Amino acid sequence: MVSRGDTGAPGAPGSATPPLPPFTHDTAGTPAAAWDAYAATGAALHWTRDGTADGPPLRRVVVLAAHPDDETLGAGGLIHLAHRLGLEVSVLVATAGEGSHPGSPTHTPARLAVRRAAELRDAAALLAPGAAPPRLLELPDGGVADHHETLVVRVVEVVGDGRDTLLVATWRHDGHPDHEAVGRAAATVAARTGARLLEHPVWAWHWGTPGDLPADRVRLPLDGTARAAKAAAVAAHRSQVAPLSGAPGDEVLLGEDLLAHVARDGEVLLPGAPHDRALDDLHRSVADPWGVDRRFYERRKRALLLAALPRERFRRAAELGCSTGALAADLAARCDELHALDASPAALAAARERLADAPGVTVHEARLPGDWPTALPADAGLDLVVVSEVGYFLSPLALERLVAEVAARLTDDGTVVLAHWRHPVTGWPLDGAAVHATFVRDLARPVLATWRDRDVELLVLAADEVAPPPDGGERRQGRG
Repeated sequence: MVSRGDTGAPGAPGSATPPLPPFTHDTAGTPAAAWDAYAATGAALHWTRDGTADGPPLRRVVVLAAHPDDETLGAGGLIHLAHRLGLEVSVLVATAGEGSHPGSPTHTPARLAVRRAAELRDAAALLAPGAAPPRLLELPDGGVADHHETLVVRVVEVVGDGRDTLLVATWRHDGHPDHEAVGRAAATVAARTGARLLEHPVWAWHWGTPGDLPADRVRLPLDGTARAAKAAAVAAHRSQVAPLSGAPGDEVLLGEDLLAHVARDGEVLLPGAPHDRALDDLHRSVADPWGVDRRFYERRKRALLLAALPRERFRRAAELGCSTGALAADLAARCDELHALDASPAALAAARERLADAPGVTVHEARLPGDWPTALPADAGLDLVVVSEVGYFLSPLALERLVAEVAARLTDDGTVVLAHWRHPVTGWPLDGAAVHATFVRDLARPVLATWRDRDVELLVLAADEVAPPPDGGERRQGRG
């Protein structure tokens, strides 16, 4: 049975949505006619072979659904049109929907999972003939929220560099806990990959009214062929649109009232804001999540980085991603002025406490690349920028923008020092090697020094002559 208890939007990170009343699939919902004006208006999403008219060119579409049928109900027309235009289409479904009929006397959850997986394949083939089959991610029906990071990792692996990808998911305030969990996961994936994010309602049509959905929306018009393909795909989900049997517990899940909402000549899509709180949540739950004060790796890395600095002192420096401030405390002794930046309020609270007595240090909350503090505008005159263990927590496009922002603030004689873990970084599309390669390619500053071992790689990018000669300017002479 599809129902909503105290499971939804109020628990979502950053949500201000008020609690919603409980609902079940078999109660009377909002009539489709009440949504006509809302569903028929909004900016039109016009497709071309180069992407969309209101966004960058697209190469592929990734549709993330909570259960078999969500992909069809909310985005079946989009899947069909994207495939018809030659875009790569990937359909990922978090669960097999084995919990849709918990009281069924004829279908165990295991049997229902097999049946719904087959229906999903049939529906996808009707929407996008010849496309890659949909992928079931095998999370538990009703328990997707407990597997947030697992879901994010699986979807990031598919999306990768998302700058040419449209990611479509169920709305993160849709009223069903799995739908909302999928929406939140998609927001995290979009933040990590740079994919464009659109969300779609399913059950909100049933329990809500137009005032409950965002006014900011786009509408994808569906021609006759797309509407027919979607209708056929909806019918393919037979376990949901028809009774499993005549026995109690085997009733129809998707009745005519709900299906009237998805039979329109257009699909409503809600622009989604990328959102990733993983690092801040980590700092809130663990005082020293990276072990900067206890792990030999961290102490050694800081010593290597300090030794690699090509000058004894710097005038004005910035550390991007300062976390709890351990490296900033060491850098402060080498800098007249140091700006320590991080996006995590929890990490910055620890950094401010650690750096309270460090002279010349200012701590800023900043989400990079775009959220630079006013103290560091373009042409800020930085002669040192340190990027340590943070570059791979950006999307590939965001990393490129960060390099451009660094270049705009760096003095002609400025130095950039990079230090990153060399092992795989699970759940993000970049690793340390990719971060360093991007800086080398885009910063247009020579590689002055490198250090690479099993665990860490350091890179110093600077002008060829940055270090003054020793002994007050007098060069050492040979002993001969």
